[in-house]
Amino acid sequence: MTKTAIVRPRRSFIFSPGLNPAMYPKALASGADIVCVELEDGIAPKDKAAARANAIKLFEDPQADDDVERIVRINSLREQFGLLDVQAVLATDTPPPALMLPKVRSPDEVKWLDDLLTERGHSTRLHVIIETNPALEAVHDIARSSDRIDALFFGGVDMAAELRCANAWEPLLYARSRIVHAAASIGVDAIDVPFLDLEDPDGMVEAATLARDIGFSGKGSIHPKQIAALNEVFTPDDATVARARRIVDTFREADTGLVVIDGKLIERPVLREMDRILAIAERVKG
Repeated sequence: MTKTAIVRPRRSFIFSPGLNPAMYPKALASGADIVCVELEDGIAPKDKAAARANAIKLFEDPQADDDVERIVRINSLREQFGLLDVQAVLATDTPPPALMLPKVRSPDEVKWLDDLLTERGHSTRLHVIIETNPALEAVHDIARSSDRIDALFFGGVDMAAELRCANAWEPLLYARSRIVHAAASIGVDAIDVPFLDLEDPDGMVEAATLARDIGFSGKGSIHPKQIAALNEVFTPDDATVARARRIVDTFREADTGLVVIDGKLIERPVLREMDRILAIAERVKG
């Protein structure tokens, strides 16, 4: 059976190529909150079988308790390679803790995979990339399609191509906002697309800050040197943590539906985000 999603830092993620398992320990030590073993776009068709076998083998041994979230990005469920990936996951007794689903177009794909994992008895979680027009249109239905979903990822490059717009902040703001809305509606994380220019660290920090401010929980990286800055952007600062703790404590003491702090009216629904801030701060500190 599936388990309830827990609040955890998802400030940064990095891919590790399935074709090169020697890179996996290095990715785990990079400081990223999420390490995703890559079987999709980063692997040539002729190498898919070898990468798949490597990825499955990585999880045969128990994983370290290091607070790094481990995911495998399989191929699209609408393609032969994706079906072979799923068969390999179902065949093993030691499946990856989570799968990332690319090129999703409808909630039925997610439901189908959930049913197969349930039948097999796997507790594998799901992370869904929203990067197609149909997925953007159906993002709320996709978000609610499985209790296994822990995060929605924004696939900005593919989405820009689908929308026929520039791959830039303003043209993609509507798409990003829909994903944040859908993720927040079910209480899971939204993760932004990696910043592709390694020579523009200031631009990456600016893009990450914009993403954070509209509700994203983290952002992808394409190189380990980006991770520290991403973690800093998406880690609640001391002032934010102190304010969250004050709001939580004030509501606990008042036992009412609203309180006034520093002259500002704050209603009880705000507590969910305050609890999340405190939980992330505690995990990061730990």
